[in-house]
Amino acid sequence: MHQIGQTFTIGIIGMGLIGGSMARAYAAAGHRVYIRDLSPAVCAEAMACGVAHGELDPYLESGGHLDCLIIALYPGATVTTLAELAPRLDKDTLVMDTCGIKRSVCAACRAIAEAHGFTFLGGHPMAGSHFSGFSAGRATLFRDASMILVPPEGMDSAAAEEAIARAKVLIAPLGFGSVTVCSAEHHDAMIAYTSQLAHVVSNAYVKSPTAQAHKGYSAGSYKDLTRVAYLNAPMWTELFLDNRDNLLRELDNIINALGEYRAAMADGDADRLCTLLEEGKRCKESAK
Repeated sequence: MHQIGQTFTIGIIGMGLIGGSMARAYAAAGHRVYIRDLSPAVCAEAMACGVAHGELDPYLESGGHLDCLIIALYPGATVTTLAELAPRLDKDTLVMDTCGIKRSVCAACRAIAEAHGFTFLGGHPMAGSHFSGFSAGRATLFRDASMILVPPEGMDSAAAEEAIARAKVLIAPLGFGSVTVCSAEHHDAMIAYTSQLAHVVSNAYVKSPTAQAHKGYSAGSYKDLTRVAYLNAPMWTELFLDNRDNLLRELDNIINALGEYRAAMADGDADRLCTLLEEGKRCKESAK
């Protein structure tokens, strides 16, 4: 069992915002980090600034051992990358992903892990930025944030408990404030509301022609609502479509709710509008 205070050897694939920030945090805490990214320039930059000790593939080819491999890629690429690397991983390497959806990723990665004898655990760090890429990363990105851990469906309960315990120790250098453990199904249902719906609404909101003239008329509420409109379109397209059953349900809910507000205003029904606004206020108060 890994112990807090031990020096870990970590592999990270994908040096974008999440992977790059994890590499920075591990390196800052004194751990050894080996990386892979599609961009040779990004890998060179990471090594030049002391974020990485070397590239992952040569390290594995030389027989190097990893305590943990973190795959910080899009869902489809996560699965294909794990399938490619699986034959080179030790049986005691814990593999985690960082994808924003879990059902499809966990099912596919569990099958790969079982076939090769190592352990896979789904992961989703609840931290981010509307900026992307290695240059946007920072070692403190995950400080006090929540990390979601998702044992794949069908995983033996004892094995799941052991994997979660190992993961908590291995991710401790990242500075998460809490760890939430749930099923892939529950994760995807919740994320459709707390993250994906917010991105859709924000992205649609700024399509108003009025948005082009907002300067001088906008303050905190505009900034809060529009921050995540600036998004990575290819990544979010994949996430939305992989979780479309849950996201469509949430979209239907908000479309129906907006229809009620619109009807009350169109009818000039002050009592109904006030009631709807009070209901929303109470929902926010109860959801703190």
